[in-house]
Amino acid sequence: MAWRDEDWKELLSRDSQKVLADLLEEASDHKGAYLNADDVKVAQIWAALIELKKDFDVLKARVDMSSEPWKLMVAGAEEEKRRALERMVRDIIKPTEPGQEEATRKLVDSLMKF
Repeated sequence: MAWRDEDWKELLSRDSQKVLADLLEEASDHKGAYLNADDVKVAQIWAALIELKKDFDVLKARVDMSSEPWKLMVAGAEEEKRRALERMVRDIIKPTEPGQEEATRKLVDSLMKF
């Protein structure tokens, strides 16, 4: 089988070859470490994983940072939803007694789940 004589990396798509080359280039920062390992290939993979983890951590921090404003907006919208529901329920029920007040609060709590 002639294809087994080829470098397996040549069988990857061009995009994947570029991704792999870039990753190995990033991992080369750890060349001194993996060249001293008993199994250089495995150590090189671990070095590449270190680089992927660093990239992942940066992306996660950015996502976490950008999600904060959205969480605040949702919390504000939920509070406004509660106030609107309370106004509508009070307009319909017009609670006058303590028991009705509690029933109104429970109804609003129940409606907030939707």
